[in-house]
Amino acid sequence: MAKILLFGAGKSATSLIRYLIEVAGPGGWTVVVAESNVELALAKIAGAACARAVQVDVGDEEARDRLVGEADVVISLLPPALHFLVAQSCLRKRRHLLTASYVDENIRGLAKEVDNSGLLFLCEMGLDPGIDHMSALHFIGEVKESADRIISFLSHTGGLVTPESDNNPWHYKISWNPRNVVRAGAAGAMFREEGRVVSRDYASVFERTGQIGVAETGVLEWYPNRDSLPYIDLYGLGEVGTFVRTTLRYPGYCRGWAPIVRAGLTDDVVALPQGLTVAQWAAPLLPYVTVENREMYSFLGLFDVVPVPAGARVAADVLQYLLETRLAMHPEDKDMIVMQHEIGYVSGGKRMRRTSTLVVKGDDSLHTAMARTVGLPLGIAAKLLLEGKVALRGLNIPVAPELYVPVLKELAAQGIVFKEG
Repeated sequence: MAKILLFGAGKSATSLIRYLIEVAGPGGWTVVVAESNVELALAKIAGAACARAVQVDVGDEEARDRLVGEADVVISLLPPALHFLVAQSCLRKRRHLLTASYVDENIRGLAKEVDNSGLLFLCEMGLDPGIDHMSALHFIGEVKESADRIISFLSHTGGLVTPESDNNPWHYKISWNPRNVVRAGAAGAMFREEGRVVSRDYASVFERTGQIGVAETGVLEWYPNRDSLPYIDLYGLGEVGTFVRTTLRYPGYCRGWAPIVRAGLTDDVVALPQGLTVAQWAAPLLPYVTVENREMYSFLGLFDVVPVPAGARVAADVLQYLLETRLAMHPEDKDMIVMQHEIGYVSGGKRMRRTSTLVVKGDDSLHTAMARTVGLPLGIAAKLLLEGKVALRGLNIPVAPELYVPVLKELAAQGIVFKEG
C-alpha cells in the first residue's frame, strides 16, 4: 500500500489534504499528515479512514527519517527554510519530494546528489511559483503558433480578498503564511524592460508599480516579484524585450507598504530593545506618515501606546503580530486568486496582445482559494507519481510538458480554469 507523507497542516494544506484523501481511497493509499500541532492535523483529516495524523518535531532527525522512510512520496508545506531538513531525510531514505517553494541555495546544492539518486525533487509546484509556470508555458505555446515573434511577457499573480470582503483601508487580508507577507520583496527584484535589465532594491520594489485591469476586480496594481531573469530561457523567450513576473494588490497597498519597509519595520535581523511600546517601535515610520496613509497605519495599530507582543525578538515579529490580528480573515470572508499572463507579439507585421486570466474565489476563511491553488498542484503531482505517469527525475520545477500538461488538465477538472482574451 503506497503512502503519502505530508509535513505541515497550516493555512495552505486544507485543500491538499482533502484532495489526497479523495484520491487515496480509490488508489488504496494512505495519507500521513505530520505536524507539531497534532490537533490541527487531526482537524484537517476529519476522521478519514485512509488518513492519520502524527505529531513530529521536524528538527528531530531520527523521527523525521523514520516517517520519511515509511513513505513513498513526501510533500513539504513547512516554512521554506525547513524544506532542507526534509530534503536531507528524503535523500537518506531515497524518497521523492514535492514542495511549493522556490529552489533556494540549500536545495540547489543537493542537485547533483538528487540527479544521481534516481529521485524526483519537484519544487515550485504551488500557485506562484507553480501554476504560473505551467499555465504560462501552455499559453506561450499557443501564442507562438500564430506569432512571428513575441516581444513582451508579463505574468501577474495576487492573493486578494473578494470585493465583498474588502472592508479595511489596506484592501488586504491574510490568507497565507503571514511571515511571507511581512518579508515580501526583501530579495529585491530584477526583470527585463524594453531590452534592458532593471534592478530594484527592497523598498523601491513597492514604489514604482504598474496596473492591469481584470473584469471581476477592476484595476489592480502590481510590483515586480523577485528575480524574473532566470525564467526567460526556461520559458523559451530568450529574445523577448520585456519580461517581468509580478505580485498583485488592490490599488493603494504599495503606497502604504513602501514606507513600512523604508522605516525598517520588516527587519528580521536586528534585536529589539527591551520595554518598547508599539508606538516607540513604529516611531521610525513617522517621517513617512501622510494624509493618504495615516488611516492605514492607524488601522494596524502602529500608533498604539501598548507593549510590543511578548516574545517579539525583531521588528518583523511585531509587524507579523499586527498583520495577523488586524488583517485577519473573518470566518465569512472569502479570498480570491487572480493570475494574468500578458503576451505582446507581432503577427503579419502588426503588434498584437493576448491575455490569459485565472480568477478563483474561496468558500470561506478556511477553504480558501489560496489553499486550493497552492495545494492542488502538489496533490496532483503526487498522484501522478504514484500512478507511474511521471518519468521525470532529478531536481526540477514544473516546466516539462510531460508534467504540466496532465496537471493543468486535472486542475481544470477541479475548476481552476484560465480564460483567454
